[in-house]
Amino acid sequence: MIIAFSTAWSLYSRQTAILEAVRGPLPTPTPTEIGPAEHVAVGDSLFWEGRYDEALAEYRRATEQDPTMADAYAKWARVLTVRRQSDEAVSLARRAVEIDAESAPNLAILGMALDWNGQALEAIDRLTKATSIDPDYAPAHAFLAEAYGDRGLVIQAREAVARAMELDPDDPFVRRNNGYILEISGRYTEAIAEYDAAVALNPNLAFLYHDLGRNYRALGDMEQAAYQFDRATQKDPADATGHSQLAMVYFGQGAYDLARSQLERAVEVDPQYASARSQLGLSLYVLKNYEEAIVQLNEAIALGARTEDNFYILGFCYAYLDQCTEARAAFEESLAINPLSDLARQGLNQCAE
Repeated sequence: MIIAFSTAWSLYSRQTAILEAVRGPLPTPTPTEIGPAEHVAVGDSLFWEGRYDEALAEYRRATEQDPTMADAYAKWARVLTVRRQSDEAVSLARRAVEIDAESAPNLAILGMALDWNGQALEAIDRLTKATSIDPDYAPAHAFLAEAYGDRGLVIQAREAVARAMELDPDDPFVRRNNGYILEISGRYTEAIAEYDAAVALNPNLAFLYHDLGRNYRALGDMEQAAYQFDRATQKDPADATGHSQLAMVYFGQGAYDLARSQLERAVEVDPQYASARSQLGLSLYVLKNYEEAIVQLNEAIALGARTEDNFYILGFCYAYLDQCTEARAAFEESLAINPLSDLARQGLNQCAE
């Protein structure tokens, strides 16, 4: 029996080898390219997991496959908004609305992007339209509340966020914006409770930890503020804002080396982040690294941060290096912005001695 089985197996193996030799190897299956809608769906999952760079890649791929895919542009804009890259976010969100002007979600994201870009008045207009198109779309009411709050229209803000909470209290953006309206009313402890509720709904969204850190800082709890900003950087290391906010807590505590380290990371992540370069210049100035402070302050100014503070700090850096021609020019720029600047005037007098 055993001999018969062995013989049969040998014949079968030999026949299989002959067949493979004749027909050659089977072709390797070609991966099937998913469509734009599938890329958007994958991007959505990645966004809620806090994997923003991967989500961006999926939304971008969707628009490459279908340049008329409105919600791909809108959701791409949403990621950039929470990353504080608001100019580009507004541009992409406008593209989404150009393609589909009757989409409440697209209008809501455009409104959010506009508001986070300091354009609250236009945001209110877009968000009002979103709520009229779909009165039951909770995020539109939540973003409208935030925009009202940023315009100082607190009563309208409370009404809008109350409606959002009625519609969907389990949406992280809704809970987050409920916290924001409490925050701008000075009710920081209650705001923290709402931000914590948003985190409980989705702990992967780095911007929620910015909100928590900001409110703990307002309460004077710098240890908790630093902890929350550090959590933000861990959730999204590629978000320069978290590093910058953490640095400012360290700076306020006198931990200037730690502040410098975080700010160096911020400008590494986003070389165009003028505010971080200004803060880095200040940290380097305090650490008496005047040469490098000059580099960072000039970069910040070139990026548009032409502030009184940046110019007079730059002036003092030059002055301490005995470069009074450059120092005077910087102090004069500071005085041109604020003729009453005592520090700029003091710097000019120092150079005249």
